[in-house]
Amino acid sequence: MSGLVLKLGPKERVLINGAVIENGDRRSRLAIMTPDAKILRLRDAIHPEDVKTPVRRALFAVQLVLSGDKDVESAHMPLLRQIEELSQVFTDPDSRQILGEASQSIIEKQHYRTLKALRALLPREERLLAVRSS
Repeated sequence: MSGLVLKLGPKERVLINGAVIENGDRRSRLAIMTPDAKILRLRDAIHPEDVKTPVRRALFAVQLVLSGDKDVESAHMPLLRQIEELSQVFTDPDSRQILGEASQSIIEKQHYRTLKALRALLPREERLLAVRSS
């Protein structure tokens, strides 16, 4: 099976090309065969009011691409710049690998992979900010 496969939990919601789709009472699996479909799991979505940190700003920018609210081409270079800025803060090897994956997935226009990679940085960012505020 090619394309994107979404595994949805009961009552989970997903945004596909602007339409909110809610799963039924059981787990299910959807295969999205259209290559350029705009897809965002609503459990992954960040509310605009929560965009207060550098990683969250990058995640929100990717989210706008996934939801179709931002054009892929116009978002490409700003996203790569944001990841470059993050790489100046996250210098450990694991974070560098995550940022490399995020950059590569942007280049390949695999924005869900970008979102997934950047989400892995959230706990690290929270720890850095907690140490900084102490």
